[in-house]
Amino acid sequence: MIASAAAQTAGARPGPAELRKIEAYFNGLTTLRARFLQLAQNGGTAQGTAYIWRPGRMRFDYDPPEPLLLIASDGQFYHFDRELSQPSIVPVSSTPLGFLLRRDLRLSGDVTVTGLERSGGFLRVTLHRTNSPAEGRLTLVFAEEPMELRQWLVVDAQGQQTRVTLSAIETGMRLDPRLFDFNDPRFPEWERERR
Repeated sequence: MIASAAAQTAGARPGPAELRKIEAYFNGLTTLRARFLQLAQNGGTAQGTAYIWRPGRMRFDYDPPEPLLLIASDGQFYHFDRELSQPSIVPVSSTPLGFLLRRDLRLSGDVTVTGLERSGGFLRVTLHRTNSPAEGRLTLVFAEEPMELRQWLVVDAQGQQTRVTLSAIETGMRLDPRLFDFNDPRFPEWERERR
């Protein structure tokens, strides 16, 4: 009888309490550093190191030979191809990952949750910007015990999917603010020196 009750609890349909736990996780998160593995819809893969400093800052440093560098800072999202020496810049607020960088994350109001499920010790929440569902959607995957972001899946406006899986996750460390600087079109001196 006890085992049956435990099984029912483990399989219980997630709801508002789980959404509040996700909000609390993000709103308590200041810094994060992790290795990432990125898988594109066409099967292409890339890996590197991700840095998040909430609110507002994120960096994806891709390992060679991938020439990309992504930096979110000062409300802008910079996408830089080192081979072409050419940046593209869009507002952070127009990207699905902009949700993660908000000072106060709320999964309601201007954010619409379209899916919430639990399986295998993981909690998945799918969301999009309420007023702009055509921009794309974001699915976040969390380990529940303890609560930890492990993966996200972005589906962009064209329906293209990109999955990012995190490993070797560290939180609460001190990060160098210069990690999130971007001098267009050149990198800061310290960035060039470390390559």
